[in-house]
Amino acid sequence: MKFRCERDVLADVLGTAGKAVSARGGALPVLSCLRLALVGDTLRVTGSDLDLTITATAEVDGTADGEAVIPSKLAADIVRVLEPGAVELEVGDDEATITLGRAQFNVRTIPGTEYPRLQEPPQHGVTLPSHSLAEALRQVVAAASTDDSRPILTGVLITTEGDGLRLVATDSYRLAIRDLPGTSLLAEGQSVLVPRTALQELARVADKSAEVTVRLGDRDAAFDVGGVSLMTRLIEGEFPPYRSLIPAAQPNRLTIGREALLDAVRRVKVVAREPSTPVRLALRADGVDLSATAQDVGTAFEQLDAKYEGTEMSVAFNPDYLMAGIEAATGDEITLETVDALKPALLRSVDVAEFLYLLMPVRVA
Repeated sequence: MKFRCERDVLADVLGTAGKAVSARGGALPVLSCLRLALVGDTLRVTGSDLDLTITATAEVDGTADGEAVIPSKLAADIVRVLEPGAVELEVGDDEATITLGRAQFNVRTIPGTEYPRLQEPPQHGVTLPSHSLAEALRQVVAAASTDDSRPILTGVLITTEGDGLRLVATDSYRLAIRDLPGTSLLAEGQSVLVPRTALQELARVADKSAEVTVRLGDRDAAFDVGGVSLMTRLIEGEFPPYRSLIPAAQPNRLTIGREALLDAVRRVKVVAREPSTPVRLALRADGVDLSATAQDVGTAFEQLDAKYEGTEMSVAFNPDYLMAGIEAATGDEITLETVDALKPALLRSVDVAEFLYLLMPVRVA
């Protein structure tokens, strides 16, 4: 195999496919590598941990077709440190030579036959606008759990809702819901549970094309966007009955500028360095007071103008979870609706009804 390719193009496909490379180490060493396959002028780079597979495609100046398996991190690091220009990569029997100008690297390779045979993607697909899907993913995926001991919560539920789709994620401390009206993908009553790691990568590459093609199988889901193909195993199991978590009525409502509240929480959070240190919001008729107190560190306090309807109260939140909800919302103003200081609070945009963020308060003395 031999080809030439601009450094930045090669770095991009190596980095994109490398996102799926296994970090689990010695169980199957070949999974710490990338498979490169060249046919004509088309280079396909594949990385996989067997649960998530990413293939990135690039057009290169091909000289000799072939296939090779090379260490993912080493190859990406080498290409990244090269000067700008056209990189030449040539693969011999057991070695890949990477050259640009007077810089040359020789990297040991693994026979292509040792790379595992990967599952073929589902055949039938539906094409969606990538911008709206990417925005929905950025709003929801962060609320999924990172704790692998509870695998159901590490996924994002994609289900039918009315005439469109609904994306739902929760880590049991917060719940994010985003509706995509008019988006047809699933049969009525159908739902799938997609791992958050796969959807994070999909959100990163979604801007490579105006459309994304989604292919759903019984156990796998595949997403094609631009020159990137991503396939993941679906999570099996029942997602929690999230609808029962949403309060039917919220008698207390704060309406406030989104950016002003986000900036204030960031400033007050400087004192709340430990994750267990909450930010308190004292809700009053003409505004809100934000404060944080950390033992042996100090205190922070800031007042903001806002509109508040309801009973004056003080409620505390994990500052990182609160900021994530504010950042995910869109528009100039948001509302924060509560029942009392111990019940979940509901955060949403004043102008956009499709997004909802439910946040559990922190109990404080």
